[in-house]
Amino acid sequence: MRLLVVEDDKDLNRQIVTALEGAGYAVDTAFDGEEGHFLGDTEPYDAVVLDIGLPRKDGLTVLEEWRANGRKMPVLLLTARDRWSDKVQGFDAGADDYVAKPFHMEEVLARLRALVRRAAGHATSDISCGPIRLDTRAGRVMVDGNPVKLTSHEYRLLAYMMHHVGRVISRTELVEHLYDQDFDRDSNTIEVFVGRLRKKLGTEQLQTVRGLGYLLAPPEGETPARPAR
Repeated sequence: MRLLVVEDDKDLNRQIVTALEGAGYAVDTAFDGEEGHFLGDTEPYDAVVLDIGLPRKDGLTVLEEWRANGRKMPVLLLTARDRWSDKVQGFDAGADDYVAKPFHMEEVLARLRALVRRAAGHATSDISCGPIRLDTRAGRVMVDGNPVKLTSHEYRLLAYMMHHVGRVISRTELVEHLYDQDFDRDSNTIEVFVGRLRKKLGTEQLQTVRGLGYLLAPPEGETPARPAR
């Protein structure tokens, strides 16, 4: 999962990024509204943390322009304002959730988990596909009730696949959602991670669809979740 943090306070930006990376996300950062708008308009993010009070272009304007351009990624607003009218304005601009400063980092993490999973059509923090169970809250993977130890990139790959069970996902899409913009991207490494995951999971559900990408197939009779509309 790849997120964008747009916050002009460098210390707070760093704290948020550190917490998100510790939770297993790939994270890009911006420190003003113009840079944030450009990244959000050109890169495929699974969610965005957006401060309202930004230099060069305020957060609400950035958000309104994203929505006008058809950008649908979930957006969590951060603001020092806590009047109800400000919250209404934020939601009307297209925000999905709202946190007032100062805040506890665990709350931000919980709200982002909820936004990401709802966008993918999941109602709870536990996502299952046959014997595979992903606990997004704890960052833990189980197969038939047994814990599976994964590297950060393996976990990130499986988490993205688990959020999109039943859909063929191309290498390009996986690269775009697994790595931040500064990472030296190589789509061939995806095949390596998939091979490692297959061995560690010990199931046949993670399949290669020749010429198209990869599929985490639900067991027969199990209906995959659909993204919220």
